[in-house]
Amino acid sequence: MDLKIENLDLIDVLSERHLQLRKITEKLWNDSSAIYLSNSEWFIMSRIYKKQPTIAFVTKHVDISRQATHKFIKSLEAKGLVEISNAEHNKKDKCIRLTKLGEECYEKNESLKANLEKEIAEKIGPEQLKLLKDFLKLDWGL
Repeated sequence: MDLKIENLDLIDVLSERHLQLRKITEKLWNDSSAIYLSNSEWFIMSRIYKKQPTIAFVTKHVDISRQATHKFIKSLEAKGLVEISNAEHNKKDKCIRLTKLGEECYEKNESLKANLEKEIAEKIGPEQLKLLKDFLKLDWGL
């Protein structure tokens, strides 16, 4: 085990592993695509994949400031990955959805993450990976 994380408590170990995995997935994507995407942009894309939520909904459901979320959405739009339109029910609200290119990028990134998960399963064992995922999905009563 990495000495850096060996003596950390649960919260810090989870945080370190999360950062490590996010860096790896970001690098995997950016090494295989001409379209640079940050982890925050991926997070926003995950909230709108196969949906058409309002920008206000997305802003409320990501742990990013409202201003930064709007900046990331504008960036995604400039890259041709999302489209913004007026909401049918309210002219003030704007809806957001992935473009065909956005969906293709999202699905390719999901494939990259699935391959990384397979590598982790090969390293720690498929049973341990399943247990880890099951533990993380439990209701912790928090």
